[in-house]
Amino acid sequence: MFSFHVVAGAEARRIIARSRTDIIRQVRETYLTHHEGRTVNPNSYFLRFPEKPSSRIIALPAYVGGEQSVAGIKWISSFPENVSRNVPRASAALLLNDYETGYPFACLEASQISAARTAASAVIGAEALQGTAEAGKIAVVGAGIIARNIVEFFHAAGWKTGRFALHDAVPEYAAKLAGFIGEHGGTASVEEELAAAVDGADLVVFATTAGEPYVVEESAFAPGQNVLNISLRDIGPDIIAGSHNILDDIDHCLTANTSPHLAQQKFGHHDFIDGTLAGVLTGEVHLGHDKPRIFSPFGLGVLDLAVGMHVYTSAKEASSAVEIPDFFGETERWSR
Repeated sequence: MFSFHVVAGAEARRIIARSRTDIIRQVRETYLTHHEGRTVNPNSYFLRFPEKPSSRIIALPAYVGGEQSVAGIKWISSFPENVSRNVPRASAALLLNDYETGYPFACLEASQISAARTAASAVIGAEALQGTAEAGKIAVVGAGIIARNIVEFFHAAGWKTGRFALHDAVPEYAAKLAGFIGEHGGTASVEEELAAAVDGADLVVFATTAGEPYVVEESAFAPGQNVLNISLRDIGPDIIAGSHNILDDIDHCLTANTSPHLAQQKFGHHDFIDGTLAGVLTGEVHLGHDKPRIFSPFGLGVLDLAVGMHVYTSAKEASSAVEIPDFFGETERWSR
């Protein structure tokens, strides 16, 4: 009971690469477990810096019941200025705790885990909105690591895609993602204008580092067009209020100046929210095609725990989790 293991990022990446369909299934099941009330998912805690307003470190504590029965916390930083130095924006660690004793039993490099659960959530949301695993055109706005992971998960899930239309404020980044898609047998084009990328797309995916809305024209999306608001802050409140909206968790998403939160603040209500993704999965929520349909996932700590447990158990089975002997200084209250 006092063993403690570390799983490095390279190993987490290898495990994720060979088990993306398993992760999608696990994330879907965890959404349903959360919907059934068998989780504890407190509000995320944001550490901000007065002299670095674009940067933050976030703590996501959580507990997943059922078969998992594990607690833990993800500590993830977002420093957008890293990108200009060709360093990933996000870095993270995940600590897993035994539910019976409370003792931590593993620490995992978690930027890979966070990206994987985000990408799995995007694919599940896309299928819920589309009603199928097929899209003639997918627009991807933002061409960083999250976008790359989402593309990988679409491919792993067996999606039939005609082409990807890519837009990034830095066209070079979009070109790199286009090359990546081409190397994996897909078709992609780089669009200098956002409107050109979005026009005619069956599915629009936002995966940027935007801190506030810049898509504000109410005609930006067509009725029935499906939008994954993964980065949460690209879309203006008027568009949100004029669309069908599903969230991963309503209370969590109506915080931290997300697009739905801005809409709630502007209009004084959240009647524009149709329900949650789990509600769509269970058939409790149905969306019309008379307005754009937007999925905004705040990102739940319970999903990190679920994916983290998958990575941890896989690493243990492969003997690639590194044990730290005598991690705990005392394992008895009194010597016998």
